[in-house]
Amino acid sequence: MKVERDKLTIQRKEWTFGFAILSMLLFCSGCASQAISTGSLPSLHTDSVTPSIQPVQAAASVSAAAPVSENEPEEPFDPFAQPGEAGLEEYDPWEPVNTKVFEFNRQMDRWILKPVATGYDLIMPNMLQEGVSNFFYNARFVPRFVNNVLQGKFRGAGIEAGRFLVNTTIGAAGFIDWASDMDLTTPEEDFGQTLGYYGVPPGPYVVVPLYPPFTLRDLVGYAGDVFMNPIYWLALPVIEIGQIPSAVPHHNRLTTSLILLGARVTEVVNDRSLNLEKFQGVEESTVDLYSAVRNAYLQKRAKAIQE
Repeated sequence: MKVERDKLTIQRKEWTFGFAILSMLLFCSGCASQAISTGSLPSLHTDSVTPSIQPVQAAASVSAAAPVSENEPEEPFDPFAQPGEAGLEEYDPWEPVNTKVFEFNRQMDRWILKPVATGYDLIMPNMLQEGVSNFFYNARFVPRFVNNVLQGKFRGAGIEAGRFLVNTTIGAAGFIDWASDMDLTTPEEDFGQTLGYYGVPPGPYVVVPLYPPFTLRDLVGYAGDVFMNPIYWLALPVIEIGQIPSAVPHHNRLTTSLILLGARVTEVVNDRSLNLEKFQGVEESTVDLYSAVRNAYLQKRAKAIQE
């Protein structure tokens, strides 16, 4: 009995420690979302697992005064507008809370992520940083492939498969992006886009602590993409599926958590470092940064789903 109690105590400690590590992992992955707030970087690669940097480039264009041609609408596209209801404001019923979370995220980037990324940039050559970014992008092949299939974009699915094959083999596990040089490129697809493809409405705009902005649909889609990635249930299990074997045994939470934490910290810091010099003036030049980021994100997502 004493042995069994000791065993249960050890298991509880492992679970507690694993939960703490995973919490840190979520923290570090979300820190990249501050890049949106500070308006400093678009990532080399953008997809559902690292979406936090995507809207910055769009935010910069929103904040800049650009001439409107005769063929372009004066008002930005509203993804929530119903037919005949053009000009509706973005659907942001939780704005009072969202703005507070947005400011919290900005400060986290200012005092934690950006300083760490600056130091990382001093010791890591840019060529190696690009290789690290390519590696993580290549590792998220499965969700992109599956979402292409779910949307009936079989040509895109074929291109994604070709990219993965080329970059995993002659591209040294994805560190070198030979596929792009071979013109194997296709728009990235995620589960949020898949839901939109099948008519699921975007729902309210939401800003989550330590994460990028979402619509409610995209937040569900983000979780869906995590479940689609076999790394999280076949290689380094966070999700347990029956008796499916994994590279790291299911019971070894500590090892799994440490590996995932190290990988996620590396990816987030690497992406932030790659883009330190970009869009540094967005925050200073934008009167209402929250609205600019929201507008940019919603337009970008609406365009992606239309395509």
